[in-house]
Amino acid sequence: MDRTDTAHRIVIVGGGAAGLELATRLGNAHGRDGRADVTLVERARTHLWKPLLHAVAAGSMDRAQHELNYLAQAHWHHFTYRFGEMDGLDRARRQIHLAATMDEEGREITPAGSLGYDTLIIAVGSVTNDFGTPGAAAHAIPLETPDQAARFNRRLVNACLRANAQEGPIRPGQLHIAIIGAGATGTELAAELHRTVRAVVAYGLDRIVPERDIRIILVEAAPRLLPALPERISEAVLRLLTEMGVELRVNTRVAEVRAEGVVLADGGLLPAELVVWSAGVKAPDFLRGIDGLETNRINQLVVGESLQTTRDPAIFAIGDCCACPRAGSTQPVPPRAQAAHQMASHMLGQVERLLAGKPLEPFVYRDFGSLVSLGEYSTVGSLMGFLTGKSLFIEGLFARLMYRSLYKMHQTALHGRAPTLRRTLAGLVSSRAEPVVKLH
Repeated sequence: MDRTDTAHRIVIVGGGAAGLELATRLGNAHGRDGRADVTLVERARTHLWKPLLHAVAAGSMDRAQHELNYLAQAHWHHFTYRFGEMDGLDRARRQIHLAATMDEEGREITPAGSLGYDTLIIAVGSVTNDFGTPGAAAHAIPLETPDQAARFNRRLVNACLRANAQEGPIRPGQLHIAIIGAGATGTELAAELHRTVRAVVAYGLDRIVPERDIRIILVEAAPRLLPALPERISEAVLRLLTEMGVELRVNTRVAEVRAEGVVLADGGLLPAELVVWSAGVKAPDFLRGIDGLETNRINQLVVGESLQTTRDPAIFAIGDCCACPRAGSTQPVPPRAQAAHQMASHMLGQVERLLAGKPLEPFVYRDFGSLVSLGEYSTVGSLMGFLTGKSLFIEGLFARLMYRSLYKMHQTALHGRAPTLRRTLAGLVSSRAEPVVKLH
């Protein structure tokens, strides 16, 4: 990669869906010719599309087949990968501060330092918001990262092995799974778990009777599941989950999470050895009021229509970590994968205009609908009809194909059309020889 002292320094913090897509496309467009020096700062080594985490947690997907190595991606697409985590900002000097990184033995990998920028794009995504619920941080597992999803899966398999090997009977709650939050992540996880836990048991754990011993409970504070999606989708998903035997507790708030289960606001206890927290999101805490930038109550950076932060035109924010106004609505753009993808595409054009000295353009979010995958059981959702202005309810095979197409769009942005097609065909061939569920 050729660089010059006059190259425009673009620093992107966060390698999630929005940040990695943008770094890849900017590197392809300007990294090779030296017009821009593109750097991606990310604390992880590999990338996995966040909507796939529930499948990793359930054990129905091998993360290794879908992970992307940041260092290799940077080499192939002409940007620089900087392993580290942003922990401060100096707007006057146009620098971000990076924390030191350590390995598992406590040895330093990279020292603390600073990195200069001409344009800064913050795309650090969101983290789980447990609303300060006592015991949640200690006893509930969030699904923010592939490592957390894999940790839950190991605990799930271990719980089944333990129950099958113990001398006494399986105690109440020992194989119960409580999922706090019945949004898309919670409902998709519940459906995947219904199948994969039974698949684990079927491999010879004959002391466990799924209908008697395994219980999956969705706990939701709102009056219905999937409260952010259209009611018709909620009703269809409720019907399918009920047929599976998944229990739903709506209008139910959690007061505490304990090692033995979940304490509800009414004082009742839901026994559960495994608890997943998926009830809310917020931007990372380090963003709260960082160097005077405007943030909202969940730490999101407030941006204008151009995606520039309200108090510094050299700093942009995209994806879940930004509060972006939405035309014709009092609510901001929702923290969804399709919004992150659209913001990354728009930001590519914004950088082009910046480099050319042209005025920036407003970001306009287009809602293409909502899809919820229930694994092999079904997929339901709605697609927006832009000619009529109405949504079209879809279900079954067509909905499943549309759901998968969202991931293919992400892969295409990272690898290109031809490589994505080859990967898809290879996956179809290799999946026939794979086990039904991950057992380790």
